[in-house]
Amino acid sequence: MPVNPRRIRALRKESHDSHASQSSGPVIYWMSRDQRVRDNWALLYAGELARKRGCPLAVAFCLAPGFLGATEVQYRFMLQGLSEVADDLSARNIPFILLRGDPREEISRLIEEQDACALVCDFSPLRDSLECKSHVAQIIEIAFYEVDAHNIIPCWLASQKQEWAAYSFRPKVHRLLFEFLEEFPALPENGAEKNAADDLAESSPKAFKEDGSAAIDWQEALDWPAAEEMPDAKLIAPGERAAFRQLDHFLKQGLAGYDKDRNDPNISGQSALSSYLHFGQISAQRVALEAARSGIDAGAFLEELVVRRELSDNYCYYNQHYDDVQGFPAWALRSLDEHSGDRREYLYSLPELEKAATHDDLWNAAQQEMLKSGKMHGYLRMYWAKKILEWTATPAAAQAAAIYLNDRYELDGRDPNGYAGIAWSIGGLHDRAWKERAIYGKVRYMSYSGAKRKFDVQAYIDRWSP
Repeated sequence: MPVNPRRIRALRKESHDSHASQSSGPVIYWMSRDQRVRDNWALLYAGELARKRGCPLAVAFCLAPGFLGATEVQYRFMLQGLSEVADDLSARNIPFILLRGDPREEISRLIEEQDACALVCDFSPLRDSLECKSHVAQIIEIAFYEVDAHNIIPCWLASQKQEWAAYSFRPKVHRLLFEFLEEFPALPENGAEKNAADDLAESSPKAFKEDGSAAIDWQEALDWPAAEEMPDAKLIAPGERAAFRQLDHFLKQGLAGYDKDRNDPNISGQSALSSYLHFGQISAQRVALEAARSGIDAGAFLEELVVRRELSDNYCYYNQHYDDVQGFPAWALRSLDEHSGDRREYLYSLPELEKAATHDDLWNAAQQEMLKSGKMHGYLRMYWAKKILEWTATPAAAQAAAIYLNDRYELDGRDPNGYAGIAWSIGGLHDRAWKERAIYGKVRYMSYSGAKRKFDVQAYIDRWSP
């Protein structure tokens, strides 16, 4: 079954009189956001293209040093998942090439070295990714295609503008689900002659050693921060197989109670899939298909997984200010500005916030959960960000602090969901005006007492406090 052509767009069209059109080199899938072999529309399309051209397929991943402030913890989680990707590709006779450096330079160099005939990439709405791909498209001479393998509905098709709330985005998503929520075909082995694929594999740098560790000393090369920054972190197991195990567990143990239990941090009521989805170690479309087939009412879960999650991509794609206050809706900016001179009872520095050294034991426990586990319960992420607004001098400082902490310590940081969630909490994104109050203006307020009505706050504090 061919990949739906509406999932694909050309970033650079092929010139049929160019040398590239006559190349017998590989089709290269530049893997980035979707780090998996199974259920990957970008990889499937690259394989389809390679079979049509009768040439080898190769997969390349470029590890960019210090990407958006990522630390050793996130890189290590990612590399372990990529080791599994390399093994799965090898079993299909598909070479995996791990590069390090500026992707604009490394991908271009790889194309030239391998005399590649076409380039395929996956999609991200983040500014750095869009600019990087635009640059590559301008300097290469071969066909270059982008496939949205992360969203169920390609971001540029779901809506052609920034949506202001879920209520305006939801009907557009539902109209297109019938077309795009489909089963994935299987990925065949490399369609080229085995000798051609073997030659490519031999000429490519080795990505991983036999024990699964990276073949380069990445810690030294990337100048990672000191390991003691997350001293006792007990992280979830990385990789595609671990992601499927967690999905199976959630479908059997958590989905039925999701609507009731998801806002209680003391209950494992959420899916625990966010890190896997962020790194693309599992497809959101696969998760949606299995949830829909489970025989359980999955409406509340699918609203979060599909509508709310893809709404975050919509925000980052159509609003270049997704990580600064200019991305907030106009009503919230006016209201926050009107309360800019309001007295703050507490003001905390970034180091104090980072060390969970505030007067609020619930906030401190949430920060400790993030430090120790690489994640924070979804309900408390909202409370956590709103309190940062309350305890910093300006909304801009609050947003910057929340993004810094989220991106540095959350496994799923540096993600559209994080940027949109922080903008919702601090700047009223995708929300409406509420009762006016000090500091917050008309932005929705959350309180300690409100949290106590939702769940056993003391039990959560006891679990995560030092």
